Amino acid sequence: QNDHNRKPSCTRLTFVYHANTSLSVFVDTRAVLHCPNATSNVLVVTWSVIFRDNTSCIRAYRTDSNKTREKTCTDERISWDSRPDQNFALRINPVAITHEGYYKCEVVTPDGNFCHGHHLQVLVPPKVTLSLGENGTTVCWAVAGKPAAQISWTPMGDCHTVEEQLGNDTVTVQSTCHWEDHQVSEVSCFVSHVTGNKSLSIEMNPENFMYIYICTPKVCVYIYVYLHIIPISLLRQRWEYIMMLLCSYRKLII
Repeated sequence: QNDHNRKPSCTRLTFVYHANTSLSVFVDTRAVLHCPNATSNVLVVTWSVIFRDNTSCIRAYRTDSNKTREKTCTDERISWDSRPDQNFALRINPVAITHEGYYKCEVVTPDGNFCHGHHLQVLVPPKVTLSLGENGTTVCWAVAGKPAAQISWTPMGDCHTVEEQLGNDTVTVQSTCHWEDHQVSEVSCFVSHVTGNKSLSIEMNPENFMYIYICTPKVCVYIYVYLHIIPISLLRQRWEYIMMLLCSYRKLII
């Protein structure tokens, strides 16, 4: 269990004011975390952070000396939003997955301590692609999303979905579908995610059929080849034989 889950949050036993909220932000954006509003003169403000990898950071400001101090805060992307004597908020810019964790602001006043804790979750939108596979299958990917995306299809087919956990806590979802009814001309892949939904469509027919023409002064021969029955690889192997048949047919009709 992570330290930021074991660490006590803001509680009534310690603080006059307490609050814990959950905050979800997009990766590579700017986030500002605020301290509670105190009812009297502020003496000390302390930000205590426990990151997802169990490392920590402490930033503090004393109003009487107008001085700040830091402890194990090496990430330059995390700083005071402005001058701490004007604004106690903490800024993260840009947000990275590693910034996920628990951020607690404690404000010390003559009337007591005020606390606001933020459970920060970082969201990563997946990259969505759709392509035709072999033997009439279609593959939809939602790559490196956080959390994992959900994939559905229209029309519904015989589908198989797998998830791959990546090292940075993102997930790639791959859904492969096959339609027994070869009359399906277009399919759509719908990707549902907390960062936004996406839909991609692809035509099946252009990749599944081949048209062959041969014309003489008297007539044109039109051949319609269904590639699920005769794969394109076989057509390429037998192309010389096909052309020989077509030429023989041409001689017969001239």
